[in-house]
Amino acid sequence: MSKGATLDLLDIGRHCHHSDCYQLDFLPFNCDGCRKVFCLEHRSYTSHECPKPYANSRKVILCETCSTAIEITGKDGEEEVKKILENHENSEDCDPSKKEKPKCPVKRCKQVLTFSNNSTCKICQVKLCLAHRFPSDHACKGYGGKEKAAVKKFLVAFDARNGKDCGTSMTTSTNRSSTRIPSVKAS
Repeated sequence: MSKGATLDLLDIGRHCHHSDCYQLDFLPFNCDGCRKVFCLEHRSYTSHECPKPYANSRKVILCETCSTAIEITGKDGEEEVKKILENHENSEDCDPSKKEKPKCPVKRCKQVLTFSNNSTCKICQVKLCLAHRFPSDHACKGYGGKEKAAVKKFLVAFDARNGKDCGTSMTTSTNRSSTRIPSVKAS
């Protein structure tokens, strides 16, 4: 190994900016708050006591009146957060009736409907929980009508056959009598 190769290795990596560390790290971390470089051990805001923690982060606060989620940045102080909440409460968006969560309309079902566990019935357009999403599982108003139409269609088709069985329609060409040809069943 030549001396040139060892000198090149000294340029690789960065030293940790923590006052007690200064470790040479080949995969250093850049802090997005204070913009300094740190090793694995000192990369978190708390471990290197960052003066600007969570500068680019986002937070969500909940309105106590209507349970609406309001997104804020990490730069907002407590006074600014209070102003944002006050502005929201004075706006038309804050509606106390929104606080009560929607529930599945099926009798004795207490499932709260959220964005991930609800389904809209394609027939009656009612929002239901996943357990009652099929028309047969809830009192679907349009389901009975379609079911009756399907039964009626079946009965009309059955009547059109004039009571003939599928096996009796086949007759021998020599004898015009209704002699059955035995069907072959797979065993």
